[in-house]
Amino acid sequence: MPKILIADDQPDVLEALRLLLKSEGYQITTVTSPNAVLREIETNDFDVLLVDLNYTRDTTSGKEGLDLITRIQSHNTTLPVVVMTAWGSVELAVEAMRRGARDFIEKPWDNMRLLSVIKTQIELSQSLRKSEKLEAENLYLRDSANRTKPILIAESVAMLSVVEMVNRIAPSDANVLITGENGTGKEVVAQTLHYLSGRAGKPMVIVNVGALSEGTFESELFGHVRGAFTDAKTDRIGRFELADNGILFLDEVTTVPPNLQPKLLRVIETGEFERVGSSKTKKVNVRVISATNADVRQEVEQNRFRKDLFFRLNTVEIHLPPLRERREDILPLAKHFLSQHSRRYRRHVAGFNDEAQKVLLNHSWLGNVRELDHTIERAVLMAKNQTISATDLGLQRAERTKDFSLEEMSLEDVEKLLIKKSLARFDGNANKAAESLGLSRSAFYRRLQKYGL
Repeated sequence: MPKILIADDQPDVLEALRLLLKSEGYQITTVTSPNAVLREIETNDFDVLLVDLNYTRDTTSGKEGLDLITRIQSHNTTLPVVVMTAWGSVELAVEAMRRGARDFIEKPWDNMRLLSVIKTQIELSQSLRKSEKLEAENLYLRDSANRTKPILIAESVAMLSVVEMVNRIAPSDANVLITGENGTGKEVVAQTLHYLSGRAGKPMVIVNVGALSEGTFESELFGHVRGAFTDAKTDRIGRFELADNGILFLDEVTTVPPNLQPKLLRVIETGEFERVGSSKTKKVNVRVISATNADVRQEVEQNRFRKDLFFRLNTVEIHLPPLRERREDILPLAKHFLSQHSRRYRRHVAGFNDEAQKVLLNHSWLGNVRELDHTIERAVLMAKNQTISATDLGLQRAERTKDFSLEEMSLEDVEKLLIKKSLARFDGNANKAAESLGLSRSAFYRRLQKYGL
């Protein structure tokens, strides 16, 4: 039901309005002072405010009400305010509208006009909210209706068991934790779970938690209100609100700062949260799918990740094997990426020669499927013939870089080699690799993306 807040200092006026509007199906809250109005809008959402302009006995100037409108506007510029007074004048009406009121009603009111004004303002309020959400969706959402079916290539025994589990749990609303090294295809599995779930027609919102700084984490996930911090010029919808009735995918979830983990736990447990700078509690219905390349149990043991949060996230756990443990999938994946990138770059490249296939099968693939994808993309661009050769892949030179002198290597070659060696040293654990290189979490992830690792 649309919610209306009525403010007037006269109990009989409040009761008359409450009875009239309640009979029309509205949910009514009444208060008797400007301060009570401000308290209510800080903690609750309303579709319309119906406020008197005078509250102190023997006052007819309307100043209290005008000041109240100004204060309301500082909280929320989109909240419709309809003012009423028994001492109406053209000048007072103009000033109220100038300060942000949407309409003006004189006492005693005409019921039909009052109901018409309220209905119009509720429709406007709902339209503005939809517009705000659609604008945010255009920026953040990956709508399943605009995506093709995710392709999960699996011919190896290790991956067939993953596909079986995905098919079994996708229709449920269970939270899922996907583990595995960087580049193993965790996001593709998450997209497949979404596609096969009962929420397929609803949004899937994807958040790379590892790329969020601690200062923006709360705002990104929960949103903020105008004035919550220096750069908060307008209200902003967070990812949980955008994913309402759909799925939120939290990639690299173990990088959530320890001081913010309780807030994430609360919204997963109850669906409740507050935007930054607001005390209004919002409620959402979101299925959470998360992913990490870290050893979560070790993170829990070392008190870097909350045990109760871990249990909430992994109702079901899916582990993705590294590409070196599913070599039967290398050539099918390579052919899939070849087809994709050939169409993208409008290049007629038909396949791989025998030597190129050997190189693909023998490569270590520390960056897993992501590295394979980037390798094939580069090969499509570099290919001189209709068949990709071993030279086009550029992998043999990459394997030999350990024998080159530093003078023969570019800065990017050196950086990429160091990152690959760190990943190998820590068995693909990006957090430990970043720490060993003295890089921040977000800086390390940017380099992984840059080099296709």
